[in-house]
Amino acid sequence: MAEDWESRWYRRRGWPFFGSWFTRDIDDLFKETEKMIEEEFRELSKRAPKNLVRERIMPDGSRVTEWGPFVYGYSITIDSDGKPRIKEFGNIKMGSRAGRPMLDVAERREPLVDVMTTDKDVKVIAELPGVQKEDIRLKGTAETLTISVDTPERKFFKEVELPAKVDVRNAKSTYKNGVLEVTLPKIGEKEPEGEHIKIE
Repeated sequence: MAEDWESRWYRRRGWPFFGSWFTRDIDDLFKETEKMIEEEFRELSKRAPKNLVRERIMPDGSRVTEWGPFVYGYSITIDSDGKPRIKEFGNIKMGSRAGRPMLDVAERREPLVDVMTTDKDVKVIAELPGVQKEDIRLKGTAETLTISVDTPERKFFKEVELPAKVDVRNAKSTYKNGVLEVTLPKIGEKEPEGEHIKIE
């Protein structure tokens, strides 16, 4: 069977998806992306807090600079009205400089926190890996709970807005395997007191 002109043309010049012009464009794209990532990491390392930059001596005697940990994550939950709620955690936030998006690194890491309510109490669960129970500081009001850790190795901070008013004096907390659990009883809404009215 004779080869048609279109097959001969593609055989000589290459198919559009695999031809030399295509691979050249892909190579340029990869080089440009690699350059952009390297530049972003250089900028990130300049802005990183001092406690996130360490120098380590390798077994062969060479020195290596390490950065981090850099943590970013998010959790998605569904509110009681059926709408999704996205909560970010970690020590990296998206910012901007001169109209260009940039990554900002905070010295303190925001822990992953989940808040649950029952009829009687509000439960706050926070992930605090690598810390001792004695290093955790909790401060509460009727409407907020502040969790903080400040050690040379680990720094965490989160202020949690509570979905109901709570009695902080009767709060209970436990810490086990890197997970903090705080249970805060809700303040019951008392009916307003009044005077009996005599019916004549």
